[in-house]
Amino acid sequence: MENIDQAALRHACRTLLKPIAGFLMKCGMTTREFNEVAKSVFVEVASEDYGIKGRPTNISRVSLLTGISRKEIKRQRELLAQPEIIPEGKTTDATRLLSGWHQDPDYLDRLGQPLPLTVDGNDTSFAGLCRRYAGDIPATTMMKELKRIGAVELDIDGNLVARHRYYMPIQFDQQWIMNAGSTFADLGDNINHNLISDADNPSRFLGRATEENIDASAIPEFEKFIEKHGQDFLERIDDWLAAHRNKKSVPPGGGQVRLGTGLFLIKGKVK
Repeated sequence: MENIDQAALRHACRTLLKPIAGFLMKCGMTTREFNEVAKSVFVEVASEDYGIKGRPTNISRVSLLTGISRKEIKRQRELLAQPEIIPEGKTTDATRLLSGWHQDPDYLDRLGQPLPLTVDGNDTSFAGLCRRYAGDIPATTMMKELKRIGAVELDIDGNLVARHRYYMPIQFDQQWIMNAGSTFADLGDNINHNLISDADNPSRFLGRATEENIDASAIPEFEKFIEKHGQDFLERIDDWLAAHRNKKSVPPGGGQVRLGTGLFLIKGKVK
């Protein structure tokens, strides 16, 4: 990496940080708070990923890599050693429930479509679906939230009908913010991996399709195109992942991996 042009690196860093800075400022984070988080992350990554011959990275090497004083590294490591308190969210349970409704044979009709469900009742009711997929979230709470965002609705017979396969809360919801961080991380991990890929550790798929000479009036048509075909593609991926889900009980670190793909619409000014 010693041959990297530093001006190009700074330009790439600024380009990368612009959407992150915009996201953080919208959420109310100041540069002072960001600097503290950045310092902690630099220490964490240097400590975990840059040890020699598999050994943990010592404080002197972390200081050399990050430019942070040994005293501050010690303080940051002490903070990192404390358990991180992550707010609990309902996205995982809600998404699991909607995905189960679209994949579990007990909740599908003969054409493989989600069945309309009575609100209460046996295992094939919405309450039964919640018992199977929603953890300890009450069925009434889950139903109100899914109705609020339009993921489910009541039909003329008073049954609940699934309208969406995924739970997507409104922007700036606490859980939405956490999901945004996870999305940035997934893309960043892919780019970081590809920087050091080789024959033994091949690069991961990463591609874009863009054109800088598009009439702005075509934006609505393109958005509809992506909504339809992008969702169809992601549902095919979801079905594949479900078919390959490990059916055996595997302890953490027992060989299982997180696998998937991401898809997003690109729209910006020509530079």
